Amino acid sequence: MAETKKSNKKALLAVGILVVVLAAMTAAFFLFRPKPVEGSKSITIEVINSAQESKIYELKTDAEYLRQAMEEAKGLEFSGTESEFGLTLETVNGEDTDFNNGSYWALYVNDGYCDYGLDSQPVYDGDAFQIVYTIYTAE
Repeated sequence: MAETKKSNKKALLAVGILVVVLAAMTAAFFLFRPKPVEGSKSITIEVINSAQESKIYELKTDAEYLRQAMEEAKGLEFSGTESEFGLTLETVNGEDTDFNNGSYWALYVNDGYCDYGLDSQPVYDGDAFQIVYTIYTAE
């Protein structure tokens, strides 16, 4: 019986030490963990409306795709229709397009037409995006 009490005390002591070690490790993690930093990519998003007025949004982001970066840009408001291909832009900063009259929001990156839509256009450090109100005319 005395030996059972000794084993119980040893087990309790081992559990107590384990709890203290785990608490110390948790405290060290929270104290020394990496601090959040501002995004690692610097990009610009320029919106050019139907009156050819320009509004530029400069931001630091970790976004993978253009839509995520647009969601992070303070003051940039946009909406559209979701489909299996992603979001089709219809409204940017309160200005609507109408596919019936041929208007749409064209997407450019680094002075070239985007190869992808908002949800799949990659974002790289230094990218300069343009969202331009455009009216399609057959020539």
